[in-house]
Order: sequence, then structure tokens, then C-alpha cells
Amino acid sequence: MKILVAADMEGITGVVMPDHVNPHHAEYGRFRRLMTADVNAAVEGALNAGVREVVVTDGHWNGDNILLEELHPRALLNSGSPAPYSMLQGIETGVSGVLFIGYHARAGTASAILDHTFSGAVVANLWLNDILVGETGLNAALAGHFGVPVLLVSGDQSVCAEAQELLGEVETAVVKRASGRNAAECLGPAASQELIRHKAERAVRRLAARQAVAPYQLTAPIRVRLEFNKSSMADRAIRMPGAVRTGGREITLEAPDMPAAHAVFRAAVLIGRE
Repeated sequence: MKILVAADMEGITGVVMPDHVNPHHAEYGRFRRLMTADVNAAVEGALNAGVREVVVTDGHWNGDNILLEELHPRALLNSGSPAPYSMLQGIETGVSGVLFIGYHARAGTASAILDHTFSGAVVANLWLNDILVGETGLNAALAGHFGVPVLLVSGDQSVCAEAQELLGEVETAVVKRASGRNAAECLGPAASQELIRHKAERAVRRLAARQAVAPYQLTAPIRVRLEFNKSSMADRAIRMPGAVRTGGREITLEAPDMPAAHAVFRAAVLIGRE
């Protein structure tokens, strides 16, 4: 069995402030070490459940946050950006399940640490087939195209609730309870990582016992509706072939399948960026 650990940073143990996840700030070094430790806990849990191969994908910023020298020795690391499948690079390589570690809630969620959807500077909202999604939904749908279920989501209570509302009774590891965008009651690293380790092992054992949630699969073609933060961003993105202006700050595109939808969404964000 092969498991993918897809890691972001905003939902990592102790992260509450933008400075914690910004490579240009002094605090970042401390939290990339905590990110690596949370990922290692997920890797250990998967291995404890009998997994033979674990691949980790670094999905934050430029994808070079996880410390390779401190990564679990049995894990492989997808690092750097851009990669064809971004936060889920490697999902196409025969993966049996994916663990979302350090995830955050979608843009506009109350009581959620650093809530945003893919790019806080650009994206106000994203819908796939008229379903409002954040990065959890976007990446779950991409995984679902390849028949891969999401087994575990770790982060604050809001992203964990978002995941269960969308995907069903997926395993969750609540490592902090947010009371605002930049405030939370946090587990200490030892407790947080033990929780992630336990939930990752439980999640993989559920998969082996055929008790995991089903892959999240959307019906093709995929309708991508993207609301930008500014109308000027939509002005630029509307130049994409096939884009239709459906609001002052909104465009809609249609894609034949989820990998294509994922690609046009990323392209629209890049074109719209100021």
C-alpha cells in the first residue's frame, strides 16, 4: 500500500499568525520544524498500520518548507514549485489514500486560523459544480479523480468540520481550537503529534478494512466558478479561452475533468494576480 501525505502549513501545530508561515519572517524557521514533526507523526502512523511506501508533498508557499534532513527516513519528499498537481503532486502514481496534514478552512470561515482558499491575495470564493469549496474540497476532488480517498485531515476545528461536512466521516486530528483568525487554544507539540500519529494509523487501518470514506468524485464536466477579491483581477482572467464573466469579480469556466479543472483554476489565479 502507498500513502500520500499532503502537507500545508497554516494548520500545523501552534501556527496562529501570518509570521509563522512566512519564509521572510524570523518565526518561520521554528514552525517549519514543527511542520516537519507533524508530517513525521503522520508518516509514523501510516507505517505502524503496515504501509510499505509513504510519499510526502510539501504544499505550502513554494513547496520547500519541510526539512529534508529531519524527515522520516522511510518517506520520499515532493518539494518545489510549480508541480503539475501542486499540493497533491504524486497523486497520480498509484496512491491508495491521502492524509491532509496542516490544512486550514476555506476563505471566509469564522473561527478559523488563517482561513483562505489557495491564494488569500486573489481568491474570495471557489465553487466546483456549484459546491463552495476550499483547499480541502479542491484537493479531495482532484484525488477523487484518481480514485483516491482522503483518509485524515489535521488542523483546527473548523477545517476538520469542513472536511467532515463535505467528505463524510473522515478521520480528523484537531490540533488547535481557533477563536478567531489569529487566535487559538493549541495542543503542545508532543500531544499534537501523538494525536496525528494515532489518527493516521487508525485512518489507514480503516482503509485496509474497507471502512474508509469513498473518494470524493464530481460529475464531469466540471464547472469552475471563481470569485476574485477585485474586479480588476476578473478583468485579466476573463482573457482565458472559454472564460465567461458571471459577475463583477467572477468568472466561470468549464473543464472536461478534474485535473483540467484544477489546471484552469490555477491558471486563472496566476493571471488574475496583481
